[in-house]
Amino acid sequence: MSAAGLDAVLPLLACPHCAQSLNRQGSGVVGCVNGHRFDIARQGYLSLLGSRSRTDTGDSADMVQARVTFLGAGHYRPIAEHIAAMVAAGPVLEIGAGTGYYLGVALDGLRDKGSGAAVGIALDASRYAARRAAADPRVGSIVADAWSRLPVRDGVSSTVLSVFAPRDPAEIARVLAPTGRLIVVTPEPDHLAEIRSAVGLLGVDAGKTDRLDDAFGGLGQPMKRRQLRAAMNLTRGDIAALVRMGPAARHVRGDQLQAAVAELAEPTTVTMSVTVSVFAAG
Repeated sequence: MSAAGLDAVLPLLACPHCAQSLNRQGSGVVGCVNGHRFDIARQGYLSLLGSRSRTDTGDSADMVQARVTFLGAGHYRPIAEHIAAMVAAGPVLEIGAGTGYYLGVALDGLRDKGSGAAVGIALDASRYAARRAAADPRVGSIVADAWSRLPVRDGVSSTVLSVFAPRDPAEIARVLAPTGRLIVVTPEPDHLAEIRSAVGLLGVDAGKTDRLDDAFGGLGQPMKRRQLRAAMNLTRGDIAALVRMGPAARHVRGDQLQAAVAELAEPTTVTMSVTVSVFAAG
């Protein structure tokens, strides 16, 4: 995390132990009035884990590298650009931010719109992902558990992003500004359908969108919703990276993946199919 990224988001952060505001306590350290102290990692991120926080679900170094490879090739760029078009104001908080790819594109969009608050917080349980997100000087990169109380103050996030990521409705409602927006990306049942069984990807529940509406009913019905669908021409290397960057990486052995990918055409046409939902607070 650069000094600029930290200083920009520090007023938005909260101590994971007592929820008090955080301030610099000297070079490389932040803390609260109750004496809780947190060191800024050498790689630039800040770990704000509470006593009950979990990080065992965070991406491994290999998963993060696979994510960098796949997203860097631009296959999900249409998703990122649509998210950016829906972001009306900052600060932007992304929960389960990974490498900060979607957050970075959203901040680019705010800059192009002339927004004065083009700064963001990238929250993720993986320290490997946090290192990547910290490279963006507009971003405060934080290691945190999405299922615990978020280390963010009440009502300070103009936009909250959840892209293929965990989301706690109560915590999102707490940190969202009174006129803020929540933007959620969920996969459709036909997302990656052509390779799902071949490489061991988990299935997508057809009722995902309905459950999303139920979960965020307190924010009202979505103000906007759009399905994005496109054909991606993926090499075997692309497909291997796609599998390695997601949950399937935890239960598909490397040799199994290599054998399965070798059976696929080069390239293989794969469907990208997601729904982008925008909920408005207030």
